[in-house]
Amino acid sequence: MNSNIFLGSFEKVLRHRKTNVPEFGEQNATLELLKSSVLVAFSGALRIHLAFLLLHITSSLLTCFAGGLVIYTVYTLDRALESAEDSVNRKELNGSKREVALAVSLLAFVIGVFILAKEGLCALAFLPFITGYLYSKGINFGKFSLKLKGGLGVKNLVVGATWGIFIAGLAGGSSTHMLPVILVFAFFGIKLFINSAIYDFKDVKGDTLAGIRTLPVALGEQNTRNLLITLHLTSHMVLGVALIQGLVAFEPLILLYSFVCGLMCIENYTRTEEEELPFRKLERTFMVDGESTSIVGLRAVAGAFLA
Repeated sequence: MNSNIFLGSFEKVLRHRKTNVPEFGEQNATLELLKSSVLVAFSGALRIHLAFLLLHITSSLLTCFAGGLVIYTVYTLDRALESAEDSVNRKELNGSKREVALAVSLLAFVIGVFILAKEGLCALAFLPFITGYLYSKGINFGKFSLKLKGGLGVKNLVVGATWGIFIAGLAGGSSTHMLPVILVFAFFGIKLFINSAIYDFKDVKGDTLAGIRTLPVALGEQNTRNLLITLHLTSHMVLGVALIQGLVAFEPLILLYSFVCGLMCIENYTRTEEEELPFRKLERTFMVDGESTSIVGLRAVAGAFLA
């Protein structure tokens, strides 16, 4: 039998099973939900490591690992607590067993809190957890309602400020000088503000239907792009001056790679597309979420050559 015919037939069987066997669809969607935040969590753990390097503090593997678990918890919970726009933006998660994701998230959070508590950083673990819940669901007290989702740029500010504080706080918890910690907070806070805005471009349809005024929805593509470029140039210029002045560790590779990669991401992934191709999605994920992994890898290679 021709191999192409065999593979084509096998693909049809799998497609038929996915669409006609409910259990298969649920398992597949649940697995997708559980793994959807793994790369973000790993990337976040490495950002904590990079923050240690910039602050000239010996990196703690346990702190980075615990930080990654907290990040995994927050992002998985956000996806498990289904919202109106998620049914459009994340169709692959429809039908997943959300209670499984909630249980796994809780376990990851408990482990992360336990590790951070031993290092005296327990309070920081609850900051993104509480902020994430306020963003996703909000809190109601009678007629009073507190919810962070919906306002112009609020989502991006919440993401940037929360993770900026979290990353700089974990890495600089033992630092006696506040200025370097503030500089690292600003650098990662702005970077994550930009990254969240980049991802908003692929969610324009769902956000518009849900009435969420993200930057691309409210300002338009070009104005949002100009804003992101301005923020990117400013943050890297400030960190560059701090690096030259010795306020942070001399890590030119981190700054240079982040600068180039950030510009490429803003230029290439700030355009709305009716239907995103799988390769395009993979490319964006690698460039945006995989940036810290690339920096750590390049730094290790450069260190090996210079040793």
